[in-house]
Amino acid sequence: MPLPISFLDLTPIAAGLSPGEALANAVDLAMLADRLGYHRYWFAEHHNMAGLASGAPEVLIGHVAGRTARLRVGAGGVMLPNHAPLKIVETFRLLEALHPGRIDLGLGRAPGTDTLTAFAMRRSAEAMTADDYPEKLGELLAFDDEAFPADHPFRAVRAVPVDVKLPPLFLLGSSGFSAQLAAGAGLGFAFAAHINRAGAVPALHAYRDGFVPSQRYPEPSSILTVSVTVGETPEHARELSRVNDLLLLRLRSGRLGSYPSAAEARAHRFTDAERAALAAMPLNYLAGDPTEVHRQIDDLVVASGADEVMITTMLPDPEDRRRAVVELARAFAIGEPSPVPPVPELMAV
Repeated sequence: MPLPISFLDLTPIAAGLSPGEALANAVDLAMLADRLGYHRYWFAEHHNMAGLASGAPEVLIGHVAGRTARLRVGAGGVMLPNHAPLKIVETFRLLEALHPGRIDLGLGRAPGTDTLTAFAMRRSAEAMTADDYPEKLGELLAFDDEAFPADHPFRAVRAVPVDVKLPPLFLLGSSGFSAQLAAGAGLGFAFAAHINRAGAVPALHAYRDGFVPSQRYPEPSSILTVSVTVGETPEHARELSRVNDLLLLRLRSGRLGSYPSAAEARAHRFTDAERAALAAMPLNYLAGDPTEVHRQIDDLVVASGADEVMITTMLPDPEDRRRAVVELARAFAIGEPSPVPPVPELMAV
């Protein structure tokens, strides 16, 4: 059975495009992934980043699920510290009711933004300093399972729709902390190798070794998320990597507006200081032609024991993103499945 392949979309806004155009490109890419046999398509939560088009993955999830037929659509993820657990439960129960069996919920621990914007989201100094992620996760699970103790004030609160359970739940992480938490809670786990590639193998092994079976997951379920730059040739991939490098420099300096274009990256003359800064950064994206990127991903899958691969790309150009989706579908032989059934008219509005 082929390894399941999925896609994480950060909805980047390429230079010269509007947010609306970037979102339309994301929908088109999801529909292509659906036709090619991808397993999941996830959207991320980021705030106060002008180069990204979405701060509300739940809105895109419903929109894309209505325009695809087989693809699982989800959040990669919702940042739990930014939201009340009850609100997350009700939002994703509603999505599950609208698109049964096709929704995922990935939960993250980071704010998905800078400190000031996180404060604007959470509105209190206590919320900014509290390290209560495990407690909020426990509250979210208790709402879904109606499992609050008899003397808990929230026992009288029922999440709606009351006859729908949360979709499959994954914890997201780039360190061993989330791996251990997901294992102990018997949840799925998605490791962000696009943030910390060096930590992928030990974290995924720790998750599997420490996994406690649960009603949600009798067995461990792990996703390895990797960032890719797929060129037509090795030389083309090296040229595209300049876009990644310029983007990383802008992120590091807090100057990210729209994503740099390939033309901007070609014209940019990296200074000695910039080259030194890039050399000091961990190289967390995989670059090459389709064969080379496939080999690098496969090596990491074998070493980590991941059950599924989720690719993402920092490249904002729609054609570069389509190339990654098409070529890696071919490389991993997920194939062109049977024709996609028509999307119900009511859901295609």
